[in-house]
Amino acid sequence: MIEASNVSIRYGRGLDAVDAVEDVSFRLEDGGSLALIGPSGCGKTTLLFGIAGLLRANEGSIAVDGTPVMGTRREIALILQNAGLLPWKTVWQNANLSLVLRHEYPERTAEEVLCDLRLHHVHNRFPAELSEGMKRRVGIARALSMSPSVMLMDEPLASLDTLTRERIQDLFLSLWKAHRFSLVLVTHDIEEAAFLGQTIAVLTERPAQIKEIVNNPGMGDTNYRTTAGFRETLGTLREVLER
Repeated sequence: MIEASNVSIRYGRGLDAVDAVEDVSFRLEDGGSLALIGPSGCGKTTLLFGIAGLLRANEGSIAVDGTPVMGTRREIALILQNAGLLPWKTVWQNANLSLVLRHEYPERTAEEVLCDLRLHHVHNRFPAELSEGMKRRVGIARALSMSPSVMLMDEPLASLDTLTRERIQDLFLSLWKAHRFSLVLVTHDIEEAAFLGQTIAVLTERPAQIKEIVNNPGMGDTNYRTTAGFRETLGTLREVLER
């Protein structure tokens, strides 16, 4: 379980301090999915980095499975908008990197993940030889190879064309169902939030506060985009964002 209690995060000190997140509280049960949406620059990524242990809350606390987050942890994986692939390493080596750095036994796990993501046929290629969609999948493979219990995603599909983005969303939904990690997704795309978020937290302008939590019970259906429930959720999100 991920639990944020009255979390505030600021950058800098004194007169130069900038409040990025203010008094945010939420709870995400194990295996659940939460999407964070809001205006650009409102503090979504800052909050995500707090959960990842890359930033420390100035007030309040963030805990995963009852243990306060005081730094990065093995069971928490983070996928950024830029896949961050090392250009001199192959697909397999990039997917395998986290485990190698941790001196673990990666071969079987990395191969399984590449097969799951339909990348096994390009495992010896370098990033420059891949499409943008493939690069994003390699980034996902690297995160999944750690077998995380918490998956954090910071606009990982931004700048992709619509069809590629939807295909990877479908793939990620199937992986979430199979592995049941807890998912926190930052996105500016309300359709992506509605497709991948069981609950959707709509944030205010900076400093980010939770304006409203929107429940999304239809999430999990591969055909959800075609349903009346999906359109209703999109309408609700637009209404909340425009208030």
